[in-house]
Formats: sequence, structure tokens, C-alpha cells
Amino acid sequence: MQIGVETAKAVDQRRIFVVDEDEITRAALQFMLHDEIETHELGSLEEAYAKGQDWLEPDVLILGLSIVRAKGIGVIGEIAARYPRARTLIVAAPEEEELGIAALKAGAHGALIKPLRMEAVRQKVDTILGRAGGAPLIQLGGL
Repeated sequence: MQIGVETAKAVDQRRIFVVDEDEITRAALQFMLHDEIETHELGSLEEAYAKGQDWLEPDVLILGLSIVRAKGIGVIGEIAARYPRARTLIVAAPEEEELGIAALKAGAHGALIKPLRMEAVRQKVDTILGRAGGAPLIQLGGL
């Protein structure tokens, strides 16, 4: 366990699926989150759907915009239909603002903006899960 990890968060029985074609982004997010929440990194939605059945459904699905770009904006609704209790966060670079805003309008619950910082990622996840330590989920302007 890393320094600064709250034990209560580490044992609260929630799980995150990080779904992104970019292996480096997946690994970075898994590293940032794995001490505080069960985190699975997956390279495609098909892998996520295969893994996320029955008791292993995600509470949060962090989705790279490369998946949205490849499958179309309708994938946000597809995820919501497949995992109705899960919250979806997108991972976007500043230059992907237009697609990021479209994903938010399509139903994504929030965005993680690159460059990713551990404190900001953990705080956004806490917010989306309604856990202590979260920040107000306010987005002014674009992303």
C-alpha cells in the first residue's frame, strides 16, 4: 500500500475498469488507483464486456477517447445500457475537446484531462463514487 492511501477506500469493495487502446495510459491509471480501489486495465470494450459479468461489473468505467473515436459516440449509450449502475469517465487530451464534449453530452459522467496527475485522478474518482475526499463535479467551459 502506498503512503497516503486511506484504508477505508482500499476495502470498500468497488471496482474500476480502465478501458483504453493506449497501454501507457491504462498502466498509469491502474498505478494511480490500484491502492485505493480494485482496478482492472483492459485494451478493448470487448475485453471489458467479457470480464464485467455477474459479480464483476464495474462501478466506474474509465474510457479512452480512442475507443469513442473508433466505435462512435453511441458507445457511451451502449456502455450505459450494459452497466446501468456504472459511472463513465472519459480520458481526454486538451486537443480532443470537441470529442470529449460530445461524449459528455452523450452521457459520460465526467472527464480526466491529460496530463494525468495522481491527486486529480483520485479526487475525480472519489467524486464520481460519492466518497469522502471528492471535489465538486463542476465543469466550466469545455472540458
